[in-house]
Amino acid sequence: MTSNLQNSQTANVKLAINGNLVWEPKEFGLRLFGNLAILSVIFLLTFITILFSTNLVANKINLVRDCFYEYVAKQGFILDDVIVTGREKTQKEDIAQIVSLKRGDNFLRINIQKIKKDLEQLPWVKRALVKRTFFPNVIQISLKERDVRSIWQLHDKFYPIDYDGKVIDATFEPKTPILLIVGEGAPENINSLLEDIGENKHILQRVKVANFVSGRRWNLILDDIKNGVTIKLPEENVKKAWKKLLKLDATNGILKRKLTILDLRLDDKVTVKLKRNSEDKPIQLRDIKERRT
Repeated sequence: MTSNLQNSQTANVKLAINGNLVWEPKEFGLRLFGNLAILSVIFLLTFITILFSTNLVANKINLVRDCFYEYVAKQGFILDDVIVTGREKTQKEDIAQIVSLKRGDNFLRINIQKIKKDLEQLPWVKRALVKRTFFPNVIQISLKERDVRSIWQLHDKFYPIDYDGKVIDATFEPKTPILLIVGEGAPENINSLLEDIGENKHILQRVKVANFVSGRRWNLILDDIKNGVTIKLPEENVKKAWKKLLKLDATNGILKRKLTILDLRLDDKVTVKLKRNSEDKPIQLRDIKERRT
C-alpha cells in the first residue's frame, strides 16, 4: 500500500508542479505537431488570398502570353485574309462590324470563339463556323443562314419565320408566294399544324393562310387570300379531321366545288357553305354526314 501511494504521488508530481500543467514528452510532441499544422494551413490560405487579391498570377500569365504573341507575330504569324462563305441575306456591314480584323493583325491573338458567338447573334445566322488556316494565315467563316418558311402577321406587322418556327428579327420581301400565318402563338404552333396536314403535298401547297384562332385552333384559307375556301379545323384531333377531308375530296371531289367555308370542327359531319351564284341567291348550308363502316 505504501509503495503504491508513493508511486501515485510521484505520478502527480510529473503531471503538476505548483499547480501548473506539465506535459509528458509524447503529448508535447503531438500538441506541437498540431499547432504547426494549423499554422501551415493559415499561412497557405493567407498566401493564396494575397495572390488572388493582387492578381500576381494572372498578371504573370498575361505577361508571358503577350511576349509569346509578340514573338510569333515577328515570325510571320499575322493575318493575311478573311474569307466568308454562305452569306446571302446577312448584311456585309454587320459581319465586318463583328469581325473587325485587318491584314497584319496578330494571327494567334484573334478570338475565333467570340467571333463565332457574335455572328450567331445576327438575325439571319443560324450557325457560324470560324476557323484558322495556316500558310496563308486566313480566318475562314462559313455561315448557315435561316430559311424562311412562312410570314407571320401580328397587329399589321409582318415577320419572317424559319423552319424551326422562330421569328427572324429582320425585314424580308418574298420573291415567290409564301404561307401567311396570323395570330398570337402562331409561330410556336405552325410546325405541328403542318405536320398534321402534310400528308397530301398537293393540297398542302394550296394553303395560303393559316389563322391561329384565339390560341386554340386553326382556320386555313386555300388558293386565294381574299376569295379562297376557309377550312375550319377542330381544336383537337387535327390529323384525323384532315384525313376525313382528304377522303371526301378523293371520293366526292369536295375541294373542287365552289365553296366559301368547309367546317371540320364536328366529329361526325362536315358543314360546307356554298358561294353565291351570279343571281345572288341566298347562301346554302349543307351537312355531309360521315359514313361509319
